[in-house]
Amino acid sequence: MSDLRQPVTSGGYGTNASAVARNRVLRNTYWLLALSMVPTVLGAIVGLNTGINQIMGSSPGVSAIVFLAGAFGLMFLIERNKNSSVGVALLLAFTFFMGIMLSRLLGHVLGLANGSQLIMFAFGGTAIVFGAMASVASTSKRDFSTMHKFLFIGVIILIVASLANIFLQMPALMLTISVMAVAIFSALLLVDLQRIVNGGETNYVTATLAVYLDVYNIFANLLMLLGIFGGDRD
Repeated sequence: MSDLRQPVTSGGYGTNASAVARNRVLRNTYWLLALSMVPTVLGAIVGLNTGINQIMGSSPGVSAIVFLAGAFGLMFLIERNKNSSVGVALLLAFTFFMGIMLSRLLGHVLGLANGSQLIMFAFGGTAIVFGAMASVASTSKRDFSTMHKFLFIGVIILIVASLANIFLQMPALMLTISVMAVAIFSALLLVDLQRIVNGGETNYVTATLAVYLDVYNIFANLLMLLGIFGGDRD
């Protein structure tokens, strides 16, 4: 029986080691997340300056296929190589690709008279959401992991509805999708951050991928909503 009690009575070595590991994963995740913004911006610039955004706008169906194939393909490769430097390189390539895909929306918003201002508002709103969710994840004693299954179902519904709206072209549905996306990915951000804080995720590449997708979708859909309600077309 004394052997079973040994990890507890031998001080906090196990606990301290676990805390150090959690802090390392969290720190590396934040660093890699910050780094991933660089190729995202570069991808958006490439998309805007090469006319790729206009091509995507003229062929939304093809763009959706390219987006889904590219995104899920790269995510699969990232997970396969998450324990090596190849995983980091693939993650950065993924964020560059996502930047190119974002250029279509950015091009539309920049076509508005106050487009640059709307982009800054969306960035600021995303930063506020991230800060709030990070604070709750770090301080709350409530376990939010039980929400993950329902949020995942919500993401599937969003994907299906978004694909359907390519053909339906219903403004009301697009608005509903964007509002739901901001809510769902904000909640997912909370779940993912808490999982990292609590030590449920031990690989910082996987953790960064999850948090990046949350942040990316919050920003894109906030920007979509701002473009709809706050866009100045004069």
